[in-house]
Amino acid sequence: MMSIYLFWRQPSQMVDRKRMRTSNFRWLLSKFVLLYLMVQVTGALRDLKCITNNLKVWDCSWKAGFESVIDEVCVEDRSYSCHQVEKTNIKIPALPPGDHVMTAKSSHSPANSLSKFILNEKNVSFIPDTPEILNFSADFPTSTLFLEWNDKGSAFPYHVNVTWEIKILRTERRELIKLETYNTNLSGKDRVHQWSWASDLPLECATHYVSIRCYIDYLHFSGHKEWSDWSQMKKIPWSPNSQTKVFPQDKVVLVGSDIIFCCISQSKVLVAQIGSTLCPLIHLDEKNVAIKIRNISVSENSGTNVIFTTDDNVYGTVIFAGYPPDIPQKLNCETHDLKEIVCTWNPGRPTGLVGPRNTNYTLFESFSRKYVTFKRAETFTNESYQLFFQILPDQEIYNFTLHAQNPLGKSESAQLVNIMERVSPHTPTSLKVKDINSTAVILSWHLPGNFAQINLLCQIEINKANSKQELQNATIKGVKNADYLIDVNKLNPYTKYTFRIRCSAETFWKWSKWSNEKQHLTKEAIPSKGPDIWREWSSDGRNLVIYWKPLSISDANGKILSYNVSCSSHEETQFLSEVLYPQHKAELPLSKRDCIISVVAKNSAGSSPPSKIPTIEIPNDDLKVEEVVGIGKKILLSWHHNPNMTCDYVIKWCNSSRSEHCLMDWKKVSSNSTETIIESDQFRSGIRYHFFLYGCRNQGYQLLRSIIGYIEELAPIVAPNFTVEDTSSDSILVKWEDIPVEELRGFLRGYLFYFQKGEKDTSKMRGLEPGRSDIKIKNITDISQKTLRIADLQGKTSYRLVLQAYTDGGVGPKKSMFVVTKENSVGLIIAILIPVAVAVIVGVVTSILCYRKREWIKETFYPDIPNPENCKALQFQKSVCEGSNALKTLEMNPCTPNNVEVLETRAAPKIEDTEIISPVAERPEEGCNTEPENHVVVSYCPPIIEEEIPNPVVDEAGGTSQVIYIDVQSMYQPQAKPEEEQDIDPVVGPGYKPQMRLPINSTLEETAAEDDIDKTAGYRPQANVNTWNLVSPDSPRSTDSNSEVVSFGSPCSINSRQFLIPPKDEDSPKSNGAGWSFTNFFQNKPND
Repeated sequence: MMSIYLFWRQPSQMVDRKRMRTSNFRWLLSKFVLLYLMVQVTGALRDLKCITNNLKVWDCSWKAGFESVIDEVCVEDRSYSCHQVEKTNIKIPALPPGDHVMTAKSSHSPANSLSKFILNEKNVSFIPDTPEILNFSADFPTSTLFLEWNDKGSAFPYHVNVTWEIKILRTERRELIKLETYNTNLSGKDRVHQWSWASDLPLECATHYVSIRCYIDYLHFSGHKEWSDWSQMKKIPWSPNSQTKVFPQDKVVLVGSDIIFCCISQSKVLVAQIGSTLCPLIHLDEKNVAIKIRNISVSENSGTNVIFTTDDNVYGTVIFAGYPPDIPQKLNCETHDLKEIVCTWNPGRPTGLVGPRNTNYTLFESFSRKYVTFKRAETFTNESYQLFFQILPDQEIYNFTLHAQNPLGKSESAQLVNIMERVSPHTPTSLKVKDINSTAVILSWHLPGNFAQINLLCQIEINKANSKQELQNATIKGVKNADYLIDVNKLNPYTKYTFRIRCSAETFWKWSKWSNEKQHLTKEAIPSKGPDIWREWSSDGRNLVIYWKPLSISDANGKILSYNVSCSSHEETQFLSEVLYPQHKAELPLSKRDCIISVVAKNSAGSSPPSKIPTIEIPNDDLKVEEVVGIGKKILLSWHHNPNMTCDYVIKWCNSSRSEHCLMDWKKVSSNSTETIIESDQFRSGIRYHFFLYGCRNQGYQLLRSIIGYIEELAPIVAPNFTVEDTSSDSILVKWEDIPVEELRGFLRGYLFYFQKGEKDTSKMRGLEPGRSDIKIKNITDISQKTLRIADLQGKTSYRLVLQAYTDGGVGPKKSMFVVTKENSVGLIIAILIPVAVAVIVGVVTSILCYRKREWIKETFYPDIPNPENCKALQFQKSVCEGSNALKTLEMNPCTPNNVEVLETRAAPKIEDTEIISPVAERPEEGCNTEPENHVVVSYCPPIIEEEIPNPVVDEAGGTSQVIYIDVQSMYQPQAKPEEEQDIDPVVGPGYKPQMRLPINSTLEETAAEDDIDKTAGYRPQANVNTWNLVSPDSPRSTDSNSEVVSFGSPCSINSRQFLIPPKDEDSPKSNGAGWSFTNFFQNKPND
């Protein structure tokens, strides 16, 4: 073959590369054809395959070559063996592990060639023979399939594990529904195996098929192990001719399981339902259908209906769903009478199945091989069951097993018992009581049963009123169906007892039930002791009152009929009286105060020992009243040991609100005691009790301590009743009364007194919260104090007074009243005198000031008004500007003012006082000319005056008449005295200068006489407007100015006193104020 391969390679190297590309496909095709022919010619066989079915023989097969037949196959093993071949396979014995050469010879091949192969166990496949099913059957009621087959284990002498695979198919379509693995082993012998499977679908509903194969796992075989072929199918056909149409019928299933119902019908099924629930249909062969119900619930007692509806009919069945029986719980076997054994148990959870499907119980005893079956009425409740098993002679030990079974399962419970140790007698009956004496009785009862072989242990329960229960045990020899007797001792006389009894075996297992109760009153006996007595002398000291307490039932030992009271002294014993029951005191007149009183109680059985008490009471001068408060509804009293007290101590107590000679109760303690606790059902919280401690000596009792106390203190229930004793303008005296003891309810610890300002008619007063600044609180801890004076109050003021009492138990209610303090007379007097004094002082000061300022006041408020008849203001001197037409009197005729033309202005410095200068005075004597730089000439042209007066001097100045303006206030300036004016410089002096007094010029002042001045002075127009000033003379502008030529106020005419409108140009003077200043009132004028 190699030479051929090289031969085919040479042409490929000699051809041109370009030619190889075009013929590449053709060359490859030729190559594969040549190789195939070469294999067919040269190979004798191919595809050699060896298998084994039993590990003993290998079956080797192959495919023959082209026109070649294998005639002989030789195998080289320990010995060389050849085998003639007639077919394409050969069976040879299994070869040992390792490689073996296999030679195949062909006599018909051209070259008579040989083919050699290497055989090894690893290349051999182990395929078991196909299993054979022996039997395939069905149990239709349970829908179970049974399968049987032979494993042919004799073919394998080894211990081999085998796995079987079983498949179940359903319907004619052969749908796989179950594939299960089943493991066995081969032991060298043929064995028949059985396998069962329960179908969820009733077997009547569809055809079921089964097939099986196996896999043998032999560990010592190193080759390939494979599954066998599937066996031939076996089937179970369904029953189309059955009378029943729905399967399964009356099926019992486990609650929660899934179940399939099918309907065999020749007509079409329309709908299916379980109960009232519709179910989807599952189609099977032909017109058969099925439904599947999942997680089915507990059925009713009568079961659950499953219905299929077809075109022409209705078919159905009933299903019962329940539980398997529980393991019987609390199995107990015992005997009540040693005649039969009673086994009881609790069935556990209800199965939900009734009738023939209910649980059956069987009690089996293994030693005797006997059993009993439980029979009972049908029940569905969880109840306790019992079975009776007769006791066998000479057998004490029993081994019981209780079996429980129903259609869904089984359970059991076992118990091994020694019946002699499991005795629980019946309930004793016919209990009777008979007296022996006052402290002992006989009990008798009947107990059914055969207890001759054992002893009984019986327990007697003894109850009496207000006493602890008592139990007495007694062991009694058992008898057969007899009555039993027992004595009960140590009882109390004349006491009502209640008896009942129960019994058990001496080897105790459990008690029987208690018998019925039996009540019995024991006989009376003489009282065991005398009554507890006390005595009190009456208030007049003539009669002695003797008290005694009723004897307790345990001490009376019967019904007390009467009491005998007697008095004994050294000389004799005197019987005083017999007091019938139920009286417990006797008041007896005694002539002697030093006898011993004796009291004896009597019943039908006899008299009690006497109780004695001396009548003498030893006085005690050193006695103080103490206080005590209880703890937990109890009063603890203690005292010091007194060796003189030889008998006992007596503590007597009573309600302190009652009369002086009161007696509530008393208590006696031994003479060596130093304390005791007093408690009583009659004690109440908030009630004061009086305790008296008496000590007993041979000759009598002596009062040692007197104590008042409370079991528990409470707050007072009323407020102290208080009144106002005295009221002043700054204090209130309050007095209050004591609170009664029964209303105090505790030891008084003090009073809380509140007071605050408040009106009685106020609709709602605020509470007395602590910490408020308007509330004053006084805590009065001296309880003996009954008055309180409240000082530092305000006169004629309403106060609210509140008083409370308090104890350790709390604060009592409030009581309040309103009090108005008296008016303060001293304050009233002072309030009157102070304004009067102030008025007087103000009047005096005012008078002094008015007196000192009288001239100023006169000038300010009452100026001198000149008489117009005596006015010389309009008289002109002939020597001044004589012949000038410019000077003439201002007419008072109404006129419309002409233009006010400012000819020239000059800033004037501020001056202290202002002097009004007449323009006539500033002119030269001969020319009457004014200086333009010092004056403002204001033209004034009355419309009435049409006459033009020629005056060359006036024409030069302004061409018009000139008017002088004065201040209105200046008109009221006080006039200087004539004698004072001679000393004052008219130019320097400030203030208003009347025009008739204005100086003409310095020359005129020197030359003219004082008489002529009045005659020559005339009207002077105030032509200089720069001197106008609207402020008062005392204003800062006027006082600070250096100019003395200033006019004050608004300009006006002397004659008309009407204001003239000043010029409105920027250079006009402006007002800095108007009117007179209040400081002028206190300011001295220069002329003062």
